Amino acid sequence: MYDYPVALTRMNNGDVMVKFHDVPEALTYGENEAFALEWAQDALHVALADYMDGHRDIPVPSAPAPGQPTVSPSPMVALKLALYQAMRDQGVSQLRLAGLLHCDARQVRRLLDLDHQSTVNQLMDAAEVLGFRLGFELRKKPGGNLAGGRVTQQPACAC
Repeated sequence: MYDYPVALTRMNNGDVMVKFHDVPEALTYGENEAFALEWAQDALHVALADYMDGHRDIPVPSAPAPGQPTVSPSPMVALKLALYQAMRDQGVSQLRLAGLLHCDARQVRRLLDLDHQSTVNQLMDAAEVLGFRLGFELRKKPGGNLAGGRVTQQPACAC
C-alpha cells in the first residue's frame, strides 16, 4: 500500500544515497546498497511522521519503473498511516474518533503515534468505526523465489 519507489545514487566516496521522489524529505545513505535501503525505511518513517505532525496528507506512492527498488514502512506503521489518512479523508478529528470508540483522546493519539506499540485489534476497531475493514495481503517481492528450495539470505527470526 505504501510501497515507495526510490532512486539509488553512488556518491563520490562510494556510499549509496537513497532519494524518495514522492517523499523528498526522506533522504539517507549507506555504505552500500543494502545498508542504504535499510536506513531508507527509517528515513521514510521519520518523514511520514512529520507529515502527520503537520496535518498533511500522506503522499500516494508513484508506480515504480521496472526493476526500480521500493521501500515500505513496517506493516504496523502502514496501518497507522492508512488510519490517519482515512480520518483526514473523512474529516474525522482525533477527538471525534475517540468518541466513536468510546475512549479517551490520549488513546487515539497513541494509536496514531508511529512509535507507539498499538495492537492490530485496536487499529481494526478504529477502522471499523470509520467504515473500513482491515485487510492483509502477502505479495511476492521481486526476485523473491527460493533458490532450489534453499533460503539464500538468512531472515531475522524471533522464533
